[in-house]
Amino acid sequence: MKRWLKMAAGAAAITLATAGCAGSGSGDSTNSSAAASNGSLTVWLMTGTAPEALTNSLHKEFEDAHPGVKVKYEIQQWNGIQQKLTTALASDNPPDVIELGNTQTPAFANQGVLADLTSSVNDFNGAQWLQGLKASGEFDGKTYGVPFYAANREVIYRKDMFEQAGITATPKTRAEWLDAITKLKAKFGSDPEFQALYHPGQNWYELLSYIWDEGGDIAQANGKSFKSTLDSPQAKAGLEFYKQLTDASGTKAPKDADEATPQQAGIYGAGKVAMMIGVPGEVDTAAKTDPKIKEKSGAFAIPGKTADKSAPVFLGGSNLVIPANSKNAAAAKDYVKLFSTPKYQTELAKAGYVPGTSTDVSALDANPLTKVMAEASKNGRAVPTSPKWGDVESGQNPIKDMLTAYLTGTKTLDQATADANAALDKLIGG
Repeated sequence: MKRWLKMAAGAAAITLATAGCAGSGSGDSTNSSAAASNGSLTVWLMTGTAPEALTNSLHKEFEDAHPGVKVKYEIQQWNGIQQKLTTALASDNPPDVIELGNTQTPAFANQGVLADLTSSVNDFNGAQWLQGLKASGEFDGKTYGVPFYAANREVIYRKDMFEQAGITATPKTRAEWLDAITKLKAKFGSDPEFQALYHPGQNWYELLSYIWDEGGDIAQANGKSFKSTLDSPQAKAGLEFYKQLTDASGTKAPKDADEATPQQAGIYGAGKVAMMIGVPGEVDTAAKTDPKIKEKSGAFAIPGKTADKSAPVFLGGSNLVIPANSKNAAAAKDYVKLFSTPKYQTELAKAGYVPGTSTDVSALDANPLTKVMAEASKNGRAVPTSPKWGDVESGQNPIKDMLTAYLTGTKTLDQATADANAALDKLIGG
């Protein structure tokens, strides 16, 4: 999750910040008696997630409402953050507000180092939380994380190529998507370098969309642990469509790597690819290869089985947490409360992210790419809230192995899913 967040944030050049203090619905702060015990409030946000203008405004408003309290704002690097967080959260004097990747939150909640925020959900605009991130901040029936921001994948396409191929409407269903690929190959297929869809073999976040669209999941809660369900008929059906899409696409992408190896945006920007599945900001990266690619690009939501709704999407993003050992918990809650107000949620959307504590995403409408992302996020989900999920993403990922084995024909559908299910169970089942 951390790698994906870094890629998404860096590619998108879109960001956000947090803040807090008692605030009105419009974001105007009110006087608060919550003071920091040592005269400062330490806030850790990750690099690439907070525009300077936004954090400057937030911190000034917070400090104005809390005389004598200064925000000690520290930007953290993704590289090495896990160990740094582990050490800081176990100490007697941790930071007061921390940004955690949404797949990190359950692990630290399980360790007992995060404050229980269940009774404060309404203070943080809880009725408007983005549902996919809301689930990632919950553990064992309690809330430990407040949604910060999210981004999700969509199908980015070349409008000029679609027009030349006679495709008059963007696909709404899987069948229409495959038909569009057929038309693109008929028009441009004489070029041996052409790819209707650049489709890496290990884009497992994309695979989740098809599994969820089939009514399945990769794992289900089993008390306080999880039971893998990669061998269910629904998961198998999702994997089968992934292979169907790969085979039809004419992709030259490796089957044993994901979209970051090599970076797909550079390949899309080279001009021989009609579609890729990624986050909006990857078009900015592609523009480094071809500055005109931005005006040529459009987007549509990952198609579903039926036209009535697009496929569910994986929500990558972050939560805001307050360490259990914070000496300034009251002021920290004020900080998060201020961030949750419409004023700053709107600023967050203007920066290009889906806001975590507001259903108003109208500020994303100005950019057609982010508009599609925001609409698709309403049907967004997170990975299972297992405290051991970090082991899945940082180690030998069984879902990636399953994809490569099935796509290359090394294993049958039944073999690939059975082996992946057993491996995933070993990681999160206990």
